[in-house]
Amino acid sequence: MDRIIYYTLSALAVLLILTIHEYSHAYAAYKLGDGTAKSCGRLSLNPIKHLDPVGALCMIIFRFGWARPVPINARNFRKPKRDFAICALAGPLSNLISAFFSAFLYLLLFRLFRGISFESEFTFNLAKNSLLFVSLFHSINIGIGIFNLIPVPPLDGSRILNVILPTKVYFGIMKHERNIYLGLLAWLLLGGYVKNALLSISFVAGSPVLSFIAGIFSLSDMIGSLIVLLSEAMLDFWQLIPFLKF
Repeated sequence: MDRIIYYTLSALAVLLILTIHEYSHAYAAYKLGDGTAKSCGRLSLNPIKHLDPVGALCMIIFRFGWARPVPINARNFRKPKRDFAICALAGPLSNLISAFFSAFLYLLLFRLFRGISFESEFTFNLAKNSLLFVSLFHSINIGIGIFNLIPVPPLDGSRILNVILPTKVYFGIMKHERNIYLGLLAWLLLGGYVKNALLSISFVAGSPVLSFIAGIFSLSDMIGSLIVLLSEAMLDFWQLIPFLKF
């Protein structure tokens, strides 16, 4: 039963998070002069408008996934390169802002529930699952925010590169967008196994070179470490308020 509740709450959190993420892209584009997303019905907080079932399922199971991309026409912007990068940044930024304030909500609920004597199992489970939902919402937001800032197409971080790289170089990279993304997914899914195999071989062979190469395959570990660090930093910040201290 606990596992069913966990995955149900994870699904609800992912649905809400991806909706806010994609809405932020659409809203930024609209404010910068491009109404394409609005005309397609994507300037909406309706989750169905943004949902990609496969991407959402991958998010729940593997902790990374995707929603339906928001259509943006950069030709409608006054400064296409800059404004396109701002639209790309809006999604991950909304995730990190959401994570920041959900840390506050988590500490507030934890503090309030700690002082309550629950008289029934139902109210206790309701409080416990409320905390679990906010915790999942918090950590998944950080994960999506960090993941999308990786400068690899078609992630949002690659759109920000458009401001930095020469146009010819940028579009030369974007030609291989699909293959690069498939490679990134393979890296995330299989990198841990490759890393462990290389570490085992390097231990037997005594090779520091193999150990270094093994570290390159630990992208998922690095993202996990960043999630933990950011999560702790956000919680520590809000605990500066005396009322929210554990």
